[in-house]
Amino acid sequence: MMSSSSKNEMMMMMSSSSSRHNEKDQLFHILHKIPQGDTPYVKAKHAQLVEKDPEAAIVLFWKAINAGDRVERALKDMAVVMKQLNRTEEAIEAIKSFRGRCPKQAQESLDNVLIDLYKIELLKRKLRLIYRGEVFNGKPTKTARSHGKKFQVSVQQETSRLLGNLGWAYMQKSNYLTAEVVHRKAQMIDPDANKACSLGICLIKQGRYDDARLVLEEISQRKIPGSEEIRARNRAAELLMEINTFEPPPSDVSDILGLDDDFLNGLQLLTNEWGPARSKRLPIFEEISSFRDQLAC
Repeated sequence: MMSSSSKNEMMMMMSSSSSRHNEKDQLFHILHKIPQGDTPYVKAKHAQLVEKDPEAAIVLFWKAINAGDRVERALKDMAVVMKQLNRTEEAIEAIKSFRGRCPKQAQESLDNVLIDLYKIELLKRKLRLIYRGEVFNGKPTKTARSHGKKFQVSVQQETSRLLGNLGWAYMQKSNYLTAEVVHRKAQMIDPDANKACSLGICLIKQGRYDDARLVLEEISQRKIPGSEEIRARNRAAELLMEINTFEPPPSDVSDILGLDDDFLNGLQLLTNEWGPARSKRLPIFEEISSFRDQLAC
């Protein structure tokens, strides 16, 4: 028979092993920012952050919402994943339909999520209207005001402005690859120093420091419209200094473009019409196509 002292030692060993397992489990959840448990919401976060399976995550987020499991967080997180998959309209409808299940104090933060979703969708809608020829009442320019002065804005300038805003909106969501594509299209139509700085930031965030340096140096050398302004040159100089402090990270393409084919085709038509005379299909679209082929594999 086992002595009482041996039993105590075994129990202590089992307790120690269980404690180490619990600590390891807690560390895993902390590192991956996943709550503990076995509920639909926890499973959804695991699918989103660990398994990197957004489609499965959406299914599980729906289960969490229907089960009343952390509805507010599930709704917000699901909207983020849907947006990454270019399902913005579906995300908007989900929040509008199920926000009533969330507490009163959560309504303001849900409004902020909706504003963010609407912003990108609204910008894309305005751009679609442009390449359908449904803006400015069919005229090539419109009259605008700034600081009490009137001036004429061309369709090309308006398109480039909207693309710059869209690129910035994607940057706020850390979707730097999409932001880069959109900013490049804006620069092809109507280049300026501010959008060039934003493009430089997109490239820096992707660890593409040499590409960023080329873009920013064009501002320093006053090769881009608007680079005569000291504020633009100072911003470019700050970003160039920032590049020198970075070590290149390992290349890992993790952004999803989030631009549908119709939208890209519309932008292609615009840049073919207004951009400089180049090959029929712009290089950036060849890059997009190859990137999509890689995603499909």
